[in-house]
Amino acid sequence: MSESFDVVVIGGGPAGYPAAIRAAQNGLKAACVDEWRNTDGSHAFGGTCLNAGCIPSKALLESTELLHRARHEFAVHGIKTDAVSVDLAAMQKRRATIVKTMTGGILALFKASGVVAVQGHGRLLAGNQVEVTADDGSKRLLAAKDVVLASGSTPVRLASVPHDGKSIVDSWNALEFDAVPKRLGIIGAGVIGLELGSVWRRLGSEVTMLEALDQFLPMADGAVAKEAQRHFKKLGLDIRLGAKVARANVTGGAVDLVYSSASGEQTLQVDKLVVAVGRRPFTEGLFAPETGLALDERGCIRVDEHCRTGVAHIWAVGDVVRGPMLAHKGKEEGLMVADLIAGRYGEVNYKVIPSVIYTAPEIAWVGQTEEQVKAGGRPYKVGSFPFAASGRARAMEASAGFAKIVAAADDDEILGVHVIGPMAGELIAEAVLAMEYAASTEDLQRTIHAHPTLSEAIHEAALAADKRAIDSINR
Repeated sequence: MSESFDVVVIGGGPAGYPAAIRAAQNGLKAACVDEWRNTDGSHAFGGTCLNAGCIPSKALLESTELLHRARHEFAVHGIKTDAVSVDLAAMQKRRATIVKTMTGGILALFKASGVVAVQGHGRLLAGNQVEVTADDGSKRLLAAKDVVLASGSTPVRLASVPHDGKSIVDSWNALEFDAVPKRLGIIGAGVIGLELGSVWRRLGSEVTMLEALDQFLPMADGAVAKEAQRHFKKLGLDIRLGAKVARANVTGGAVDLVYSSASGEQTLQVDKLVVAVGRRPFTEGLFAPETGLALDERGCIRVDEHCRTGVAHIWAVGDVVRGPMLAHKGKEEGLMVADLIAGRYGEVNYKVIPSVIYTAPEIAWVGQTEEQVKAGGRPYKVGSFPFAASGRARAMEASAGFAKIVAAADDDEILGVHVIGPMAGELIAEAVLAMEYAASTEDLQRTIHAHPTLSEAIHEAALAADKRAIDSINR
């Protein structure tokens, strides 16, 4: 006998749980099915983001940034301290407490909005039926008018680098080390690798990053990537580009790697090795073949611009579909789908999805890079403002980096905004809003920004696009 719902969401991560809540807000009877289990065996909603990704990593990044500032910056402020020490157990306890609070909050939100929380593995069957398998093997059948698939993603593993969860680990394991590894190797110098590398370098690890690509941060603006690479080198991250790992083996408590580069075959020995080469859609056991759902060449569920699959009343959102694997992208897709199911208006503007790397300095961008605009052939102009000229950044002892705006030369449309510097992840929101409303650089120029603030960097970059900057030299 099945239980009937208007909407059943499979997946309780940042794409799934908002979809269930919005469906309930729209007056629909909604259930959210999730199978996440933590390393201690406990169930939790929130998916990778809240349990093993976005939130715990930001907790450790914040803690270790404070440590770095205490050791390297406080003296400049005239603050004298004795030798600063680290209690890693307390730091990890804080991380775990934040995660538990946030994941518990989802259940509270479900209760308040009337969403039925169901723990177990959800599998879509034909006829909009969802089979839920509990830990003890018992099964429960849910029937729905509409089903939303939001099963998320999982770390990519390399066949030549056997994962053992102890010496060779993924990003989740790397957030839960109970001791600081003396030598830490990271395969992949992308967003996840850089954030994890920053955490453990600040705590004292010798960090070596092996990146197969010859270009550093190819998805970012070229000038930003160059500036970032310079600062990561100052931090002590040993980033080796064009380094293709052939194999890795655990011997005598250490990990021996063999990789190739422009100099030929190389070897490296580390105490811990993190594989951070990306993530793939998680679709194992998600739907029965008779449902008729199709996957693309990357393993993503095929959907249209409104996240409809090719099967009526079946939708898919978040990391399991095309597009960047970002929590906020998944959340907006979940909200859009829940509104469309209810007969309301829903849309996601994929041209203005911001990206953020939470290192120090932070890196954030939205829209096109200068290289992309140039390749497209559209005449453009560029405005840039260094944080070294910002009074607020100077007062914060955070003057590294700059804000950059790329705009069309003909109609002044803002095509892309790129920031590397203090609180870049917060500053980019103004750019996203501006681009959402098709603002021009003149619109930003005529918008009054409080002084002294970091946001003035965006204002000055807009002015610089027309060589009208006040607090920096126009070039």
